[in-house]
Order: sequence, then structure tokens, then C-alpha cells
Amino acid sequence: MNSILIALHVVSVAGLAIYGVLGYVTLWLYFRYRHAEVQADNVSPAELPFVTVQLPVFNESEVVERLIRAAGSLEYPRDRLEIQVLDDSTDLTTEIASRVVLDLQNRGIDVRLIHRPNRRGFKAGALAAGLESARGEFIAIFDADFMPYPDFLRRTIPFFLDNTDLGVVQTRWDHLNKHESGLTKAQAIAMDKHFAIDQFVRHRAGLFPKFNGSAGVWRRRCIQTAGGWHGDTACEDLCLSTRAVLAGWKFHYTNDIIAPAELPSTVLAYKTQQSRWALGATQCLRKYAWAIWREPRYSLPERLYAVLSMGAYTTYLFALLLLIVQLPLTVAGLQLPRWMWIFSLIGLGQPILMLFAQSLLHDDWPRRLWYLPSLLVVAIGLTPSTSWAVLRGLFGRDFTFTRTPKGNRRAYRQSPGRMLGVELLLMIYSAVTLAWALATHNTGPVLLMGTSVVGLGYMVITGIVEARQSAGARTPAITSEKSMSI
Repeated sequence: MNSILIALHVVSVAGLAIYGVLGYVTLWLYFRYRHAEVQADNVSPAELPFVTVQLPVFNESEVVERLIRAAGSLEYPRDRLEIQVLDDSTDLTTEIASRVVLDLQNRGIDVRLIHRPNRRGFKAGALAAGLESARGEFIAIFDADFMPYPDFLRRTIPFFLDNTDLGVVQTRWDHLNKHESGLTKAQAIAMDKHFAIDQFVRHRAGLFPKFNGSAGVWRRRCIQTAGGWHGDTACEDLCLSTRAVLAGWKFHYTNDIIAPAELPSTVLAYKTQQSRWALGATQCLRKYAWAIWREPRYSLPERLYAVLSMGAYTTYLFALLLLIVQLPLTVAGLQLPRWMWIFSLIGLGQPILMLFAQSLLHDDWPRRLWYLPSLLVVAIGLTPSTSWAVLRGLFGRDFTFTRTPKGNRRAYRQSPGRMLGVELLLMIYSAVTLAWALATHNTGPVLLMGTSVVGLGYMVITGIVEARQSAGARTPAITSEKSMSI
């Protein structure tokens, strides 16, 4: 039994260490390709092609007007630009969007509201439906929480004109509300790392780059030849991106062009977002891992990097296993081999990338790093809900695309659902483990279990408070329980 416990511990820390190694590899690749930035040529207005801007929304009454007006302010020839508001809403969003669309139409802007009576295919279905009537050679997509700058299209479209193999241009996300709270500041650190480092490396090195679902532009022919939008995963962006890469299309990411968006302002909203991303990424892993692994145009290290990147959310399963195994290890009084400290050192690969990304993007980066511990605490608190999403992605078939609430936190009813009970039980379990370790003078698990108690306690307390604050909201409750079955 003791050997099994030690083996489980080794498996969990080794799994986490793999992604630490991936972080070091990514850092090396960044320095290798850091000078590979491509600048677009200047293009006269007469050379600009027709563009369709798609705005997929579902029950976004708090932000939909801001989104549509930002799209209407894009500086692009009016005779070569159309805007589609792809609305699947069942609340006041449709009424608000209709009013704004009419106002912009009266100003001479080509904008249409396309309302579907159902959510068939979720966001992917809405994008596919809009594409049927779209006139653009290029398709720009913005989610409801984005506010693109007026020059967005004039700066992105030129990349396509001299490169017929280029299928996608992805821009860097910035954060409208990053200073709102400790939670949003912590999220900003993680997102900056993903874009400034991960996306940069994947695009420059050709390691199965991806579109992030928003603030990017597709060549219409790329979408069509790659098979169009599929609604069988919660990450339609990663799904289509993978098929486009396998079909031979090129991607370009630019750090210099940014598109501001909102970060989830509540713990429940952030949990919803992360669960959906974990579910969708794992569904894509199940769907495409074998195709990636068999792709002869990529070397073994490149294919391995792509598969590991797509499966990154499995780190939450390893973290959950690591938490669970600590109590029996502590009760049994087992002492782990001293050489295992090396796993902790290897696991620093990803945090180092976060530090480096902040230094690249912000002059005041040392001050921002105060929120890195907060990100660690929140990440541990997300362990049970995100692990459940990964398991659903691996073994489930049906799912519901659960949107992330945006705008006024009191405008949407949010519920922690049954996951609150799981978090509470795991918090108690961690507290018992911590108490036992302290009582037996076993310092090994103290830091991990102490952080776990704080992170899970934060999730439990904040979830209850936020649910009560939003109890009187007019919308149906948003909860992760809609997809709890496997």
C-alpha cells in the first residue's frame, strides 16, 4: 500500500513537472524566434478587400451596445465593410441590439442583426449561420466583451494581401478592467503570459498555432477548406484552428496589435470561463491528438509540443491527485525521497514564463508581480471544478456551452451549484491533512495544504457571497451543473 501511495505522488508531481519542462522549452523557443516579427506593408484604401465583422452574442445585455458601437467605429472603407450581429439571445439583448443596429444603419453603416430562434451549435452554429450570407473575403470576429480600436482592420488585413497561404491573423488581448480587483489583476498575469509568450512561440515556430476565439481575422477560404465551424466542442476556435493547420494554412500572431476586453470580474464567472475552456480543449485533444501525432510534416518534438499544449488543463487532474494523496501519505508517516525536490524546481517553468511576460509588456512589472501568489491561490481553488471539466472532455459526449457573464455582476444570477459542496469537502480534507502534518512535525505537505485550504476556502466563501449578491438578477441562473453528467 505504501508503495502505491508513493507511486501516486510521483505520478502527480511528474505530470506537473512535464509542463514545467514545457515552460522552459517555450522560453528557449521565445529567445530563438524573438526577432522573427513580420511587419505588414502599407496598403492604400483602394487595395483593401471586403471584410465581414461578426459579433456573436448570447444574453449580453450589459455589453452588447458597447460592442456594436465599437465595431461601427472601425476605420475602414464603408463600401467594403459589413457587420453581422449574430444574436442567439433570449433576454433584453435582442431589443438593445436592434435599437443600436437601427441607429448605425441610419448613419450609413452596413450592419445587420441576425437572430436565431435556437442555439443549435452554440457559438460555432451562430458563426456558421452568419457565414452563409457574409459577403466578406475576410472574417473578423469579436466576442461580446471586446472593444476593438478603430484601426484594427487597417492594421490586420494587410498581412493577408502578400501571403496567400495565410489563413488567420490573431492579435493580443488587453484588459479593460485589469485594475478592478485582485482577481482581475491575477488573471491579467496569466493572460499576458499566454499571449506574449505562448502564442508568440506557437505562431513563430509553427507549433500548431491557434485562433483564440476573438480579436482575430480569418480568410474565408481558410474556414471553408478546413471544414467550417463545428459545434461538437466547447472550443470551436481551437477545433477549427487545428483543422486549418492540418490542412496546411499559415497563422500569424502580432503582439503589437491589441484588442481590449473584459476579464471575468467574479469568481463564479471566472470559474465558468475556465471550466468551458478546459472542457473544450480536452474535447479537441480527444478529437485531434491522433491526427496531430500522425502528421508527417512535423517532427516528433513539434508534435509532442502540440499535443501537450492542447492537454495543458490535465495539470489540474495531477494537482487534484497530489492533494488527495497527501493525507494517507502523512498518516502513514511516509518520508519521500530527498531527490524529489528536483520536481519542484522543474515545475517553476510556467511561473518563470509569467514573470518574463510581465517584464516584456509592462514597465512597472515588479509591482504587478505582487499578484502572482494570488493567481496561485485561485488556481488551486479551481482544481476541483476544472478537473471535472477535463474529465467531461475526456469521457463525456453531450455538453452545454455555458457563457461567461460580462458587465455588471448583479445583472446575472450566478450559482456555484453542486461544485460548492465538492470544494467545501476538499477544503476540509486539506485542513485535516494540514493539522495532521503539523501535529506530527511533518513539514513536507504544509505549504501545499495550507495554500489549498486558502484557495478552496476562497472559492467557497466567495461563491456563497456572489450567489447571494446576484440572487435578485433577472436572468436565469448560470451554473456549471448544466453539464454535470458524463
